[in-house]
Amino acid sequence: MNYPAPSPELDLGLIFPFELDQFQQDAIASLNSGRSVVVCAPTGSGKTLVGEYAIYRALSRGKRVFYTTPLKALSNQKLRDFREKFGYDLVGLLTGDISINRDAPILVMTTEIFRNMLYGTPIGQVGISLVDVEAVVLDECHYMNDRQRGTVWEESIIYCPREVQLAALSATVANSDQLTDWLNRVHGPTDLIYSDFRPVPLEFYYCNPKGLFPLLNESKTKINPRLANRGKRKQGDRGRNGRPEAPGIAYTLSQLQQRDMLPAIYFIFSRRGCDKAVAEVGDLWLVNNNESQILREQIDDFLARNPEAGRSGQIAPLYRGIAAHHAGILPAWKGLVEELFQQGLIKVVFATETLAAGINMPARTTVISTLSKRTDSGHRLLNASEFLQMAGRAGRRGMDLQGHVVTVQTPFEGSKEAAYLATSKPDPLVSQFTPSYGMVLNLLQIHTLEQAKELIERSFGQYMATLHLRPEYEEMTELQTQLAQLEAQIATVNEHELAVYEKLRQRLKVERQLLSTLQEQAQDNRQEEFVMMLSFAVAGTLLSLKGKNIAVSIPITGVLVGKIPGNGEAPYLICLGQDNRWYVVTTKDVVDLYAELPRVDVPAHIIPPPNLLLQPGQSLRGSEETFAIAQRIPEAGEGSLYMPPEVAEQLSRVTAVQEQLDANPIHQSGNVSKIFKRRARYVELEAELEQLQSQVEEHSQRHWEEFVNLISILQHFDALDNLVPTQLGRIAAAIRGENELWLGLVFASGELEHLDPHHLAAAAAALVIETPRPDSRVHFELSNEVVEALAKLRNIRRKVFQLQRRYNVALPIWLEFELIAIVEKWALGTPWTELCENTTLDEGDVVRILRRTLDLLSQIPHVPHLSKDFQRNAYRAMQLIDRFPVNEVAD
Repeated sequence: MNYPAPSPELDLGLIFPFELDQFQQDAIASLNSGRSVVVCAPTGSGKTLVGEYAIYRALSRGKRVFYTTPLKALSNQKLRDFREKFGYDLVGLLTGDISINRDAPILVMTTEIFRNMLYGTPIGQVGISLVDVEAVVLDECHYMNDRQRGTVWEESIIYCPREVQLAALSATVANSDQLTDWLNRVHGPTDLIYSDFRPVPLEFYYCNPKGLFPLLNESKTKINPRLANRGKRKQGDRGRNGRPEAPGIAYTLSQLQQRDMLPAIYFIFSRRGCDKAVAEVGDLWLVNNNESQILREQIDDFLARNPEAGRSGQIAPLYRGIAAHHAGILPAWKGLVEELFQQGLIKVVFATETLAAGINMPARTTVISTLSKRTDSGHRLLNASEFLQMAGRAGRRGMDLQGHVVTVQTPFEGSKEAAYLATSKPDPLVSQFTPSYGMVLNLLQIHTLEQAKELIERSFGQYMATLHLRPEYEEMTELQTQLAQLEAQIATVNEHELAVYEKLRQRLKVERQLLSTLQEQAQDNRQEEFVMMLSFAVAGTLLSLKGKNIAVSIPITGVLVGKIPGNGEAPYLICLGQDNRWYVVTTKDVVDLYAELPRVDVPAHIIPPPNLLLQPGQSLRGSEETFAIAQRIPEAGEGSLYMPPEVAEQLSRVTAVQEQLDANPIHQSGNVSKIFKRRARYVELEAELEQLQSQVEEHSQRHWEEFVNLISILQHFDALDNLVPTQLGRIAAAIRGENELWLGLVFASGELEHLDPHHLAAAAAALVIETPRPDSRVHFELSNEVVEALAKLRNIRRKVFQLQRRYNVALPIWLEFELIAIVEKWALGTPWTELCENTTLDEGDVVRILRRTLDLLSQIPHVPHLSKDFQRNAYRAMQLIDRFPVNEVAD
């Protein structure tokens, strides 16, 4: 390993004038010994300090540090924090469309930008981009769980040169040891620094219409017994429909205010719910006179600078220390809310769960209004990580002795569910690794197919698949061992003799089946004769009995004593058997009639016992007197049974084959059943092994199969010539998006080249807007120029869609006409208020559409092989839409 030599330790007392927690000291020691670290600790416990130490150390050595975050908003926040801490000129920022002081020793960026840098560097080498970079801090590393962004994190770790130390900072996850083991394998020596200690401990509460109660018992291991018993005993807090009633928001806030538990983040899982909550409690006054004065000054100053940003339903409550925070609100206004909340001037923020991820807004208390959420696949209980992420926002280090987490009773969830989540362990990290067209093209630009495969097989997804398949691998080994043993045993048997034996065995089976058929036919014929003969038979006639009503293994000889009327035409027969038992049978129970033998004399006074029921199947023991008669019934040997010639002939065949079989060496070895059982088991195990191997291959090769399928699609569209990116391939490789091939095909088609900048802005929006909700509306008309240009793209889209469906690729191919007129109008200078009055979309959604459009347009000038006119128009389109409140200003 070419790690830097261990650094002379910096004076930690000078850098951090307070006592460090043990996990922070351990992480610093690992970094100083030249190892990478995975730091897993609760939200708010001080993980960032480890990243800051890496920065101080790099600055002392004249080196650089990259600090990556999952979100632009987080990157902007880190830029502000680090400028304040390390000095304005020492910090730079790189996001999709912003580049500030990019050569600075401390460079903050989104993880996606870092991954894109690595694409241009052969794996294992420090390219131009990473010269003098000593460490990379991967903040919020648990974002590997994120369905859309997770792949970027895995790629960043896989491609990062081993010379560069990694400091991965993550919230607590169940499988941090697996994450660390994976980093050890794909990057180099890595230590897990794990802490579940919270500097500000959490206390959990439960709020219902009766008040606020401790949720857990004294040992914090299970539900408070008073809550558990109360749930069983009382029905008083139930609403009209019999379900438990939820406490009002104003009531819950009054409980918090009485106990000095504000400021609070009040999580509500819908934008409308947050806005409604603000309106509901907007008349409460939660700030004192001094705070009110500071609030008024800062809010008025903001509105003077941004007159378009204020909304009537938001301004008045903010003066009273109340705000909403969700994706539908104008980003600039959200920024103001965050700033005021961090100063402790806002006492309650009603927020959706997106606030729990990323933005640094700790509070004294978090309130979780419901424990379930609506998802694409229906309503479900929160998982442990979602709950802990929100709960973890409670408790401000250095300000609160304790953080408070309040769960609220609803008609559908109670204290039992709340206690379950409060005592749950965090969920494990799950790999979201998914190959994309951009990944394929970028890797094949500088790597062979074999190298690309090796990189794909180094993913955390592949590592986890191998780990999860360990029981299957062990089972396969066991099956292979068993097969080898059976094979050795089977090999001792002469194959020719076994084949002869098997043929004889099969022939005997066939001959026996034929004998059985002939016997049945003879019996049926004989039965017809018996019915007629029995009608004439008299007492003393000898019969052979076996059937439904006389259950014996071999026929028993008996003497007919009498007949009584039966159910049908045939009578029931009363017989005395050789065994001195009385039997009541039907004609079907007679298997032979010995007309040739002399009759047995049965005195007339011999009659069945009075307790013998005269029904078929009845049987009773005879008397001493009948014993004398039974003694006189002769043995009817097999020879006396009637046997038709064809049955006799078939019987002799069966006997002959049986004799051949008995003489075979395999039979004489005495292991016949073992031999065949082994062979049958061998076939069985072979099938099991084949099925298992197929399943394992399917799971273990899934990512590579996806990668190969993408290669096939790219080759079909001539983006790859064999395995070398063509001009189209190089265009697509330079684009960041959810479907780089689709965007590359659109740009290369030339259909957008001659659009005016405002038309190009709308067309670009069509390529990045997801399918809107059915109730989304925009009351502007889209220009014909844009409609016509987009219509020409439908044929390309259809071909991509057909090919993706054939290869089972599920990457989106956006071409959205519904909402994009709003982008055209904004590019033409329509005022923001007028824009928002003409759509059902929330302001935050409009900003998001415009920013995604801006992100795509900002890429076009840097994509190779596009015409200068197209690139100039894209730049002009950017200028048209990049104004307040769309533009992101990094102070």
